[in-house]
Amino acid sequence: MRKGPPMRREPRHVGRKRIGIIAAVLATSLIAGACSSSSSTSGSGGATAPGVTATSITIGATTPLTGPAAPGYDEIAAASNAVFKWANATGGVNGRQINYIVKDDGYNPATTVSLTRELVQQNNIFATVGSLGTPTQAAAQGFLNTNKVPQLFVESGCNCWSQPQYPWTFGWQPNYTTEGKILGQYIKQNFAGQKIGYLYQADEFGQDFIKGLDAELPATSVVSRQNYDAATLAGPMSDQIAALKAAGAQVVCLGTIPAATALALLPAASIGYKPQFVTANVGSDPPTVDKLLASFSKGAAGSALMNGMISDAFMPPESDTSNAWIQAIQKVLTKYDPGAPLDGNTETGVGIGYTFIQALQKAGPKLTRAGLVSAIETDAAKFVTPGLVPLTYSKSDHFGYSGVQMMTINNGAATTMGPVYTSAISGPVKAYTGSTQPPPASMLNLK
Repeated sequence: MRKGPPMRREPRHVGRKRIGIIAAVLATSLIAGACSSSSSTSGSGGATAPGVTATSITIGATTPLTGPAAPGYDEIAAASNAVFKWANATGGVNGRQINYIVKDDGYNPATTVSLTRELVQQNNIFATVGSLGTPTQAAAQGFLNTNKVPQLFVESGCNCWSQPQYPWTFGWQPNYTTEGKILGQYIKQNFAGQKIGYLYQADEFGQDFIKGLDAELPATSVVSRQNYDAATLAGPMSDQIAALKAAGAQVVCLGTIPAATALALLPAASIGYKPQFVTANVGSDPPTVDKLLASFSKGAAGSALMNGMISDAFMPPESDTSNAWIQAIQKVLTKYDPGAPLDGNTETGVGIGYTFIQALQKAGPKLTRAGLVSAIETDAAKFVTPGLVPLTYSKSDHFGYSGVQMMTINNGAATTMGPVYTSAISGPVKAYTGSTQPPPASMLNLK
């Protein structure tokens, strides 16, 4: 998810390395446990599209490995790579190995456009997979669609990923307006009559998020609307927090990236302001925000500032170690991304990687860009993923997930509560009554 030119140098995740060219494969035997598709034919199909040969497929991504969005988000591509490595020993998807080229855009839209052109025109990629950021990927969207290059599973919930004029783009996580509506309903039901304030990123991320909140909350209850520019986010948001306190906001909704979440919590604590924080899931991952709080405060603060925060999840929280998906993801990370934390970012990376593998399998050995898009639109509702609801892809819906479960954060861990809810940009919020999918046995039983 999530979203501006480099600012003051932010702390980078401990032990993470700059990601270069990553090669990996997935065998048919592994895929067989995940989706009901035909068996692989080694090397069949040959060079069927740009980036595709008889033995390989080259894909790419731009993502912030440095800059304001790097902390936490720099883990996602490496976790997707772990899925590809997991499959490396057993032969590939339809006999093809995956070459994953990941480039650091610093969360800067201009850099994203330049690097995306480089990926397409010089690296000859087949598709982008798992690129991250609302302003960054929106800047590259027109170029990719004009050149009919699939822009798959964008790490952002922007409403812009599902528009008829951009048929080659697919989101992955719930769109921000749907998420905002579900959080707004929860606030309406549990904090009726209280004064509400907003603090959000001043781009489509924040704007889409508050559209959802506004759809559910009475306009008269919103007493202050504050925003920030990710490009100039250089320190604690003291002015915004002071304005929210002065307006008497008792519930503060945060449409923030992790660094901004931490930079809001710190000044609130310093002035003794303790509203009920309700935070978009992209900015509420406990392990990530905890590290940022400790870093920004030079060790004086940590996860305790998140105690009582309300957010939501579209996958099981990483703290639920009894969940089979969490167990499977931990095994993949331990073996193929050693040293990586188990958090919402790495969980997302594994989920995206495995989703892409299934899309390739469904597209078949004669791989084309149009064929891959068609396979996602037609078959992805049956894909096996960690999501709490199935993917919703179709010819008219390129968003991905449409549901979340409320969660509360205490002592550095998230606990889900209540039913899973689904919604859309228009339409009511409804409880989801379907079941979740178990992970593939080949992942869960990984040694």
